[in-house]
Amino acid sequence: MKNKYTYVWVSLIVLVFGIIFIPRIIERIKTGTVIQHDRMNLDANNDALGFIYLNNEKRKVPAFAFLNQDSLLITQNDYNGKVYVVEFFFTTCPSICPVMNSNLVEIQKEFRDFDDFGVASFTINPDYDTPSVLKAYAEKYGIEDMDWHLMTGDRQEIYDLANIGFNIFAAEDIGVPGGFEHSGLFALVDKNGYLRSRTDDFGNPLIYYRGTITESQGENEEGEKQQISILKEDIKKLLNE
Repeated sequence: MKNKYTYVWVSLIVLVFGIIFIPRIIERIKTGTVIQHDRMNLDANNDALGFIYLNNEKRKVPAFAFLNQDSLLITQNDYNGKVYVVEFFFTTCPSICPVMNSNLVEIQKEFRDFDDFGVASFTINPDYDTPSVLKAYAEKYGIEDMDWHLMTGDRQEIYDLANIGFNIFAAEDIGVPGGFEHSGLFALVDKNGYLRSRTDDFGNPLIYYRGTITESQGENEEGEKQQISILKEDIKKLLNE
């Protein structure tokens, strides 16, 4: 008799659960919120970002010193204690740079209230991109963050910083639109100056973040997915370290 009553109570509980919760779950599946909500919870609990290694040593931003859009000398020390994104661009770029900097402006909006966040933009056409040109470019794109420096200086030092220091390709090429070729990648740096990134589905470090596709676009014609969303998530992780 006891087992019979136990069975009845269990059946009643299952019935009540179905009446109350199953319609809600079905509705979340229809709207897609069950996937979005659970994914955001998963991302928020991911392990800390990994370091990038070269010859078994953690890669750190090398020393640099360039003038910014306000003609102020900026070095790597100005970013001490800050999480920041690095890009290489040029103001007359007719292709990917406008998208890259529009993406960075969106990131700027999200982290506007964080004093320990910044952006470092290095021009690969320093002969043309003087501080005054960079200043006008900043105003055009709505670059307002005091810790977003658009920098110019010695040509060879900038190219060494890109190709050797960050291993982000940049070169002059008269055969491409605008006369300069570059990758459109963003590097992410932690508060201690180390390059950081998440790992991919195979456990390999992502290293860089694709800066040439917007969140609203989703993916490009080649099927490459936007990485601005995960960059934002990873910035938050480093800010919380």
